Amino acid sequence: MRKLSFAAAITILGLAACGSPEQGDEAGAEPVQPEASASPQQTVAALRNAEGDSVGSATATESGGALAISLTVQGLPPGEHGVHVHQTGKCDGPKFESAGGHWNPGARQHGLDNPAGHHAGDMPNLAVGEDGTGSLEYTLEGATLSGLLDADGAAFVVHAGRDDQKTDPSGDSGDRIACGTFAAS
Repeated sequence: MRKLSFAAAITILGLAACGSPEQGDEAGAEPVQPEASASPQQTVAALRNAEGDSVGSATATESGGALAISLTVQGLPPGEHGVHVHQTGKCDGPKFESAGGHWNPGARQHGLDNPAGHHAGDMPNLAVGEDGTGSLEYTLEGATLSGLLDADGAAFVVHAGRDDQKTDPSGDSGDRIACGTFAAS
């Protein structure tokens, strides 16, 4: 009986060794690891007013062929304000004219309500409460970080007044009261 047990044990070990290999167990092969998901690519514009005080930030995150813009502000006058991505990454105060016009690589007209299309950097108005704070989330469809961060960069601008969403070139939104530049992170 002892010979049968020893023989049975050898047979069982032999069969176990002949089983199919697990994924990644082939000779010389490394185990297959799931790909790490790519973290979203983003850039942040720190917003400052004409006096140089920090008044918030605008974050642009690329995802799925679009740029999601997340805006938070504090210390701004209450009311509705036009907000836009501008074509040049400069914010020389006090008027921030160095930011150029609205980001418009498609050479379109201004305003989300414009039947001829709108600038790539056009956004809805930002509502600022009596406490001077406000926030806005908006997606710029078809926009990319590589387009935003071209050779001369881009800026985010808050205007003094409400954007009428149709008057070219800037929606009659008034002076620029805050600005921040986007940079590669």
